[in-house]
Amino acid sequence: MTAGPGPSGPAAGPAAGPDAPPLLVACALGIEHLALRSGRAAGGGADRAVLLRTGMGPGHARRAVAGALREGPLRGAAVVASGFCAGLAPGMHPGDLVVADETRGPHGATPCTAPETLVAALARALPGRAVHTGPLTGSDHVVRGQERAALRATGALAVDMESAATLHAALAAGPRPVAAVRVVVDAPEHELVRIGTFRGGISAFRVLRAVLPAFHEWHRSLPLPRR
Repeated sequence: MTAGPGPSGPAAGPAAGPDAPPLLVACALGIEHLALRSGRAAGGGADRAVLLRTGMGPGHARRAVAGALREGPLRGAAVVASGFCAGLAPGMHPGDLVVADETRGPHGATPCTAPETLVAALARALPGRAVHTGPLTGSDHVVRGQERAALRATGALAVDMESAATLHAALAAGPRPVAAVRVVVDAPEHELVRIGTFRGGISAFRVLRAVLPAFHEWHRSLPLPRR
């Protein structure tokens, strides 16, 4: 899949002022971007959030995020990696939320900023929805079957292809708050075939539509220079 056209245009909201670094929310897939964009259009979006569709896979994520943060108003942005993931822990269900306390990739582990604030904000935005916290590991391919069990044995809670690369690229571009929040679209007992034909995919899409207010709350709580 090729990388998307970059940060959203007018739908991304007004540009942040010099004392208010914006929030960049990066996702890989068109369906993830649609969920986040439609959630904001329905009145649930952070006015400073810029949505970036990176394209699928760690390479696309790394290049797109590095390019977005290189210069201009996004240079000092806080970054959230979001979208769907595969849950690794028994008992997870499609539509559950995963808040990473760290992401793991080829470059090692990247600690996330104030995950407990995101957990609390998501619980308020989506009451009754399960929110899991733990390590989110990266992969360069879709993980299935026994490979999931092997990743779970490392202590990872979930796996996706872009979060680790997104946060690593974000911090390589300069110090900033970073986070990763994913929605489980399949799990050990609910393995995905195709998002569009799987009932769990519909549930995950609806949850992803509702996460932006929690991202906004997290962003506003950070001790950024604009304060």
